[in-house]
Amino acid sequence: MSISVASYLMGIPPGNTNPEKPAIIVNAIEGVWKGGDEGTIVTDYNVVDADVAVMQGFVHPGSKRSQHLDLRRRVIEHQQKRGKRTLIVDANLFLYADPGNSNKFLRYSYDGIFPTTGEYCNGAPDPKRWELIKNKLGLEIKPWKNNGNYILICCQRDGGWSMDNQPLLPWVVRTIQEIRKYSDRAIVIRFHPGDKNQIEHKRSIVRYRLPNVRVSNADSIMQDLTSAHCLVNHNSSPGVVAAIEGVPIFLTDAPRSQAKDVAHTNFADLENITTFDRQPWIEKMAQMHWSLDELKDGTAWKHLRQWADKR
Repeated sequence: MSISVASYLMGIPPGNTNPEKPAIIVNAIEGVWKGGDEGTIVTDYNVVDADVAVMQGFVHPGSKRSQHLDLRRRVIEHQQKRGKRTLIVDANLFLYADPGNSNKFLRYSYDGIFPTTGEYCNGAPDPKRWELIKNKLGLEIKPWKNNGNYILICCQRDGGWSMDNQPLLPWVVRTIQEIRKYSDRAIVIRFHPGDKNQIEHKRSIVRYRLPNVRVSNADSIMQDLTSAHCLVNHNSSPGVVAAIEGVPIFLTDAPRSQAKDVAHTNFADLENITTFDRQPWIEKMAQMHWSLDELKDGTAWKHLRQWADKR
């Protein structure tokens, strides 16, 4: 039976200059056609009936009001009311190994963008998928480290939706207080490079005069991971980077993190690190990623189509 797919061009932010974003919308439909299904590129702000809606990016309850975000919101609500699915195209978790995203890998999930809300179609991953991505990006799973000089706290955006809009600095202070119950190691804080309040955050940490705590000025997370005993994060992509690079992970919101299967959740284990088997986990991470070429030639849709009707 044929499946109908609608891909929404106007869900892309206005003024976008990244050619990758409209390519997602167009390539998705070309791939659908290659698979023999019905595909429509929606070029206005209307919402149409379809078994699957395709969107570049997501929208959360606290999002500001704007035309493109309102369209995303209406698309999701429309699909939910009709018992249909929304395919969301999100950031590449392996981007640190391909800063310019020259290989054009992106992450695909139905109906949500957290492990608790999204279907990533990766319950039974093909090991060849990881081999392909590993070779394309020159990645290797590094041995777990058993030494390091400091605990690295990797922050997310202040008040960001993945932080449930909670202010960042209270989370940082609470996290340090929890760490101090179990470890007196030095602590290094790495603020999110895209946080517009980053400079003020750094000044605040200096003013707090927290013992044996300093702020990182490294350009790359890889520099900070080099001498880290472990990484502490809420639920975002640094956990994935650390796991690949062999740096133990501690999460404060593990259920919504893509690194949850290979991470600690109890700071009492800071000096008693567990070495998780990462092979099953990395194969699942790889299975949720597809390139723009694979989207266009129908390879991605052939896989994702199997979950288009599973609700």
